[in-house]
Amino acid sequence: MPLRKHRCRFKSYEHCFTAAEAVDWLHELLRCSQNFGPEVTRKQTVQLLKKFLKNHVIEDIKGKWGQEDFEDNRHLYRFPPSSPLKPYPKKPPYQKDVIKFPEWNDPPPGTSQENIPVRPVVMNSEMWYKRHSIAIGEVPACRLVYRRQLTEANVEEIWKSMTLSYLQKILGLDSLEEVLDIKIVNSKFIIHNVYSVSKQGVVILDDKSKELPHWVLSAMKCLANWPNCSDLKQPMYLGFEKDVFKTIADYYRHLKEPLLTFHLFDAFVSVLGLLQKEKMAIEAFQICCLLLPPENRRKLQLLMRTMARICLSKEMPPLCDGFGTRTLMVQTFSRCILCSKDEVDLDELLAARLVTFLMDNYQEILKVPLALQTSIEERVAHLRRVQFQKSYPEVYQERFPTPESEALLFPEKPKPKPQLLMWALKKPFQPFQRTRSFRM
Repeated sequence: MPLRKHRCRFKSYEHCFTAAEAVDWLHELLRCSQNFGPEVTRKQTVQLLKKFLKNHVIEDIKGKWGQEDFEDNRHLYRFPPSSPLKPYPKKPPYQKDVIKFPEWNDPPPGTSQENIPVRPVVMNSEMWYKRHSIAIGEVPACRLVYRRQLTEANVEEIWKSMTLSYLQKILGLDSLEEVLDIKIVNSKFIIHNVYSVSKQGVVILDDKSKELPHWVLSAMKCLANWPNCSDLKQPMYLGFEKDVFKTIADYYRHLKEPLLTFHLFDAFVSVLGLLQKEKMAIEAFQICCLLLPPENRRKLQLLMRTMARICLSKEMPPLCDGFGTRTLMVQTFSRCILCSKDEVDLDELLAARLVTFLMDNYQEILKVPLALQTSIEERVAHLRRVQFQKSYPEVYQERFPTPESEALLFPEKPKPKPQLLMWALKKPFQPFQRTRSFRM
């Protein structure tokens, strides 16, 4: 925003701008932006500047903001001396392993070596010799080792801890406390979103009552396959597609919570800082979407697929007279996808930016990250193999023989000697010559 000196009521003010100048400059910026386009009107620009004034991005020349109303006139405004936005977490100089994996040899809580009951032992010469040997270091002292089974709760904890560790590493944060409450993360959601999927990669819900209503799903199929829709039984009329689109929009607008949930708002906003690195941002969004409740992830998958197909359809008539199809999709569904609970962080702009990126890369973002899945499955398999080996050494040796046991069962056969080749001799055979002993 260009700032200059202005005069108002016989007084000069430095580094400020008029409301009309702000509207002119921001309107031109939005029209040239690929996230909005030339369909942005001047009235919408004024509405956006009202948001800026309400959230203290700009203020009155006398420092007033919040309750003041912004109008397209010659009133003077300025930027506040400090930024109203929350500071973005900085990348630490080194990484810390905040999330600790459970150690299966640790004793269960509430158990210690001192509380184990011990029988009184009668001291004799043999016992005295053993204690004396331990005391002088000849025999190492015995230590109790607890071997716990790898339960389902342990597996769920591994999925949760490793998933959050991957997210923390991609974001480059020292801790996830600033963007996410780890205690609320449900490990069962992660496992369900990874394994309970259809051939098309869409989540399958166990509770059918949380499914999309049939009429909403039919409306989404109708627009996604426009104009070839096999489920269409109602007669078509002029403006039919607009009514169908309004039906979908009304359902998603009346959701109690955005699809990306209030709890994960800060996590998704933090990923927006990585949009310049597209591959890294996609990986971070993949992991964040795994933390969603399965019903939210399914609704998001179906909605993004419908939005993308509508935008790519060449036969779809305009759904709105004042906006392009892509701009209409972003403005209609942004707040039902991402929204803050307090509505003080200019979440409309953040949501529009996220939804635009999501529309362009939804097929990759809503996939299961194979690298993370493979890493966790290998970790779980390794822990189960180690636990089985410790608990049943004889069975493990029979099922998985060591090189020594294989050598006993399958002794190495002697290698045959190579055949003697005629041309490999250094001196060839000489012809037989008669000596004196054979003379008569």
